[in-house]
Amino acid sequence: MARRMVIIGGGAAGIGAAGAAKAAAPSAEVIVYTAFEDVGYSPCGIPYVHGKEIPDFTSLFLAEKQAYADAGIDVRYETTVLGFDPESRTVQVEGEGQSGYDALIIATGFDYQPPGVPGEDLGGLYYVKNIRRAMEWDKILDNVRHAVVVEASPLGLEMVTALAHRGIDTHVIDPHPWALGELCDPDIVAPVQESWAEMGVTTHWDTRLLGFTGDREGHVRTVATTDGELPAELVVVATHKVANNALAVAAGLRTGSTGGLVVDDHMRTSAPHVWAAGDVCEIPHGVGGLPLQGLTGSHAYAQGKVAGTNAAGGERAYQPVYVPWGMVAGTWMIGGAALGEVAATALGVPHVVGKATGISRARYFPGVRPVTVKLLAEPRTLRLIGAQMVGGEGIKERADFLALAVRKGITLHDLASMENVYSPPIGALNEPIVTAAQAGVST
Repeated sequence: MARRMVIIGGGAAGIGAAGAAKAAAPSAEVIVYTAFEDVGYSPCGIPYVHGKEIPDFTSLFLAEKQAYADAGIDVRYETTVLGFDPESRTVQVEGEGQSGYDALIIATGFDYQPPGVPGEDLGGLYYVKNIRRAMEWDKILDNVRHAVVVEASPLGLEMVTALAHRGIDTHVIDPHPWALGELCDPDIVAPVQESWAEMGVTTHWDTRLLGFTGDREGHVRTVATTDGELPAELVVVATHKVANNALAVAAGLRTGSTGGLVVDDHMRTSAPHVWAAGDVCEIPHGVGGLPLQGLTGSHAYAQGKVAGTNAAGGERAYQPVYVPWGMVAGTWMIGGAALGEVAATALGVPHVVGKATGISRARYFPGVRPVTVKLLAEPRTLRLIGAQMVGGEGIKERADFLALAVRKGITLHDLASMENVYSPPIGALNEPIVTAAQAGVST
């Protein structure tokens, strides 16, 4: 009899799990339940459609629905899973009743942390997640004059830039002293904030949200903050991502300090025959083992692949993460890997810093932009433990490389003498990573 596998959630983790399960066990029955109208699209691309860098939302879909059916994946759209019982190995589905499974994968993703203030039920509050709702919001943006973004999180940075590109008077409020306050160092994000000011964005740091007020029709009109009242026909709520773990908690699965499900390196949860992947679970950081939840789509997809393979009877492991990250914000690219200076200091991790500003191409080639690289290393061994960068181009590639360098135990001495590509259109004579490492070695 074919192995019956049930996956709850159709995002990157869920679709990654489904594909991996069919690859590991082609005869398996793979069912994906999603409460949404679609699966397998990129929510991370939504701000760039709003900002007109991407022409339409159809570009964000990984595949058409028929492709999943052709692959033998039974996707059940707009279907709500009410609960599951690990002991009897059953799921309860609205409109379908109860059915059994041989293996279950929880890929229910994240929710935004509720603002927790008066007026949070008003119309005009936009939570960027579902692509169908994003399509509706995009039409509304044409008539929005004033918008407020609540919190300068990664999504918040992207939406601030997108709204500014649409010519909307945009304010951002955040309780931290600078954007990405828990992730990025102030000197790295400073150019982004300066470019926002040039784009007409007003920033409010060290500012708390107090509430929303609306008109007679129940639509938001103002945002109350500790820095005063701001007009708004639209509010983008970009608060912290929290694990959408209600089903798993009700079934008795163990959660960790982040609220994410605790999993092992095979993505197994605390319940037998139940795996989890993506934003719903927590993963150990490779430097110090700190649990992390709410990472990127690439992490969710990779975790889904591991969960799907193992749930189908295969063998695959997921390693601790070093979190290469990057994004476009304002007119800059920013990114990093593992620990930044603010995070290392907060965690009490001893470190030395090497920092340098170089250029992205040959100095005489059109389009050359500055690139600032900051490297963190252990004081005695100079083993790399983190990096952060800001520049006009090439940030993603450097972040990927430096995350691997941290993972493999590369030192500042290694980086200070590494080879680098020199080609006028794509690489300068002096690689900024090298000069930053040299600065760190000499401290």
